[in-house]
Amino acid sequence: MAIPWKLPVSQFGMDGFFHHTKTKGDLGVLKAQLDLALQGYVVSIPLTEHAPFDLVISDETTSKTVQVKTRSLDKRGALEVRLASVWKDSRGVQRRPADLVAIDLYCIYCPDTDECYYIRPCPGSKSIKLRVRTPKNGQRKRIRMAKDHREVP
Repeated sequence: MAIPWKLPVSQFGMDGFFHHTKTKGDLGVLKAQLDLALQGYVVSIPLTEHAPFDLVISDETTSKTVQVKTRSLDKRGALEVRLASVWKDSRGVQRRPADLVAIDLYCIYCPDTDECYYIRPCPGSKSIKLRVRTPKNGQRKRIRMAKDHREVP
């Protein structure tokens, strides 16, 4: 008997699994939940998909909203997240700048490293870029290394 919600294996190979945008996002949120819980946070999920954040974390003293993004490494070994919401509807692809007042923290999950990286968005920023691999030219100034962002700031 087939389980109605389960995709056939032929449609659920690794390539197919990581291709679907919603599935990639769900995996990133799940990885973030685990990573944040291991860091000692209580992790809560909003009751709506329309909130400007994916998670709320709290410890003994504070609560923070977290927006989770899943990104693979680019050819230079970097992760880049544009601070915007993007969706497609009958009018085509829509883009809206992220509500940085409502988002305390970005979590970037990278399936290539299987790690989460945490960074506070700067007001007025349009993107976040983290380097996983050291630049070939040895540049150090103005480079945010991902390894320095493994814990919640």
